[in-house]
Amino acid sequence: MIPTLLGITIVVFAVMASAPGGISSQSLVEGQNLEPQAKKALEDYYNRLYGLDSPAPVQYLRWLNNVSPIGFTFDENREINGFSFFKGSDLGDSFRYGRPVMELIKERVPITLLLNVISIPLIYVIAIAIGVRAATHRGQSFDVGSSVVMLGLWSVPTMLTGVMLIGFFSSDQYWHWFPTSGLSQREALDMAFLPYWSSFVDVLWLFLYSAVGAMLMVGLSRLESLPWRCGAMGALGLVMGILMADALPGESGVVAYLLLGAALALLFTLIAYTDYLALRLVVMGSIGVATGTVLFFMFQSEGFVRGFFLDRSWHLILPVLCLTYGGFAFLTKLTRTAVLENLLADYARTARAKGVSEKDVLWRHVFRNSLLPLITVSATLLPGLLGGSVIVESIFSIDGMGKLAIEAVKARDRELVLSITLISGVLTLVGYLIADLCYALADPRVSYD
Repeated sequence: MIPTLLGITIVVFAVMASAPGGISSQSLVEGQNLEPQAKKALEDYYNRLYGLDSPAPVQYLRWLNNVSPIGFTFDENREINGFSFFKGSDLGDSFRYGRPVMELIKERVPITLLLNVISIPLIYVIAIAIGVRAATHRGQSFDVGSSVVMLGLWSVPTMLTGVMLIGFFSSDQYWHWFPTSGLSQREALDMAFLPYWSSFVDVLWLFLYSAVGAMLMVGLSRLESLPWRCGAMGALGLVMGILMADALPGESGVVAYLLLGAALALLFTLIAYTDYLALRLVVMGSIGVATGTVLFFMFQSEGFVRGFFLDRSWHLILPVLCLTYGGFAFLTKLTRTAVLENLLADYARTARAKGVSEKDVLWRHVFRNSLLPLITVSATLLPGLLGGSVIVESIFSIDGMGKLAIEAVKARDRELVLSITLISGVLTLVGYLIADLCYALADPRVSYD
């Protein structure tokens, strides 16, 4: 792991140093309208602070010595005055911000952790639930339909999805339902953490609306009659589509009513048509809760203060949606392939021949061996928690680690780029190590002697 980590940092440093302009004090003061004397003084300051007047290998070795907890110590004139085993690690100061790199990382890491802690469990839960079902019902309507949907989702670029979500659901031209950027409004920082109402009766009404909506939709999802179930969901989708068209700014044409009504009616009908009961319960129950909540706020929203928690959740909906759809689309196909391969294996047929139930064959034997590809993919979770999604954080103007990395690269901020690379590299290698250990836990055939 240590040679690999050194190789990663050397490659990144070499690319930055060999780029046009390189890493020098002249590149840091370019574009600043300064007098020649002030410009020369600023260049001398950068050379003295960061050692940019030294050859590139010396600069890298000095940076490596600074980040290592064991190494040489220097005096005020940058001369070696000793060696210490307890000198500590220093990531340096940022060129762009003029602040310690560790402070910047401490500010941005919690934001990126929040995004990924929400999105990663959603990705794996959805992928496992749909992938296992598709594999056990190979060639049936659910398998074919889910394969088409997941392939379509995986093919849509995240950048396009983010722009379209902002354009349709955060724009004054369409539905201004969500904020366009950030993770909270300024006013929410002065609010209480939890939402509250002027009267406790309003809270009871909220739970009543949501509970009634959930119970009605769950009951509908468990209805055995397929025509009644699909007809009711189609009618509900048609009504919602018409209401969405009516909520458009200005006068909506007949085409908008027809397209939105037909699209939502078809979508809701397909949800009701699926024979996957768990999927119907979750999706239709969520629709019921959301419908009840919206109806409550339409008629009983006086005296309501959303609070910091609800405001933050409101800002997270679109970014989390962008972070999750591509991940679970890919993992769903991977899960289906892995489970299907093991369902047809010899040991699965032997277990069935011994009288083991199909449920036990699936979850106690097949699924355990199918975890190996998922473990391989999960090895990238740790660096993903730190690096975040560069595209999503840039589109939604979220000040996380992804956006910080882009700003550092644009500014040629050597200290910041190398520090982010170092931490991401450590987490990547640790993730691979954990994945190797999980292989042995999931599959008894794997051993490390």
